[in-house]
Amino acid sequence: MSPAKKRTRSYDPARTRSAVLAQFGHVRAAVRTLTPEQLALPTRLGDWTVRELVAHIGMALTAVHRALDRPAPPKQDAQLVDWTFATSGNAAAIADFTRKLAADHPDLDAYLADIDRSLRALLAEHPGGRLLETNAGALPLDDYLVTRTVELVVHTDDLNAAVPGLDVPVDRQALAAATRLLADALAVKAPGGTTEVRIPPYAVVQCVEGPRHTRGTPPNVVETDPLTWVRLAAGRIGWKDALGEAAVSASGERADLGGLLPLMS
Repeated sequence: MSPAKKRTRSYDPARTRSAVLAQFGHVRAAVRTLTPEQLALPTRLGDWTVRELVAHIGMALTAVHRALDRPAPPKQDAQLVDWTFATSGNAAAIADFTRKLAADHPDLDAYLADIDRSLRALLAEHPGGRLLETNAGALPLDDYLVTRTVELVVHTDDLNAAVPGLDVPVDRQALAAATRLLADALAVKAPGGTTEVRIPPYAVVQCVEGPRHTRGTPPNVVETDPLTWVRLAAGRIGWKDALGEAAVSASGERADLGGLLPLMS
């Protein structure tokens, strides 16, 4: 469970579903262009190759399939933001499963196409309020799909980092949902109102204990772009490195978020 509770943000279910499918479509189109040499390239994810990264992206969506295969929990016992803090619990098992998937599916295009077809069928069949058993607790399907935007945006960025010139597009709505969820997670992890974190055009949150800002210019302000924020929250770039590259600006005594990041590990 998350360290504290925060007001729950609402997401448009139809936009979330469209964002998940659109971002997955971008990944599928890019994967079709990859050569065997590119699929064998290393990634920034330990010893995973690009092939294994692609298999993992597919696995991130078949998590929906696996959850819908299980009985619905009796009641919701988690909030959407709780998922952010529960992502590292099964890292070893996920890595093993990913390697097996990559070995078992030499035709990645067919593998991803099958996932796309089956996911669309499942989303048409199941209502958004259907509860799923997740690693964070029982969540509605619509909420769980928001977490898939984070997985897709983070791993699309991993793919782009691994393959020079690939430039897989990032769907605007997927990036918006991922940015907002991870911004809310920061506000939950460090509750307070002394520091304002701005991630235009998608999110503004207040966090960190201390005097609460109410009027005028906040004394502590952090600002960055959405993709840099996702990278910071997911541990793809460090706080000091982001400051050094001028990818983030921070002003004020309590604007150092280095001790709070990453949010996912």
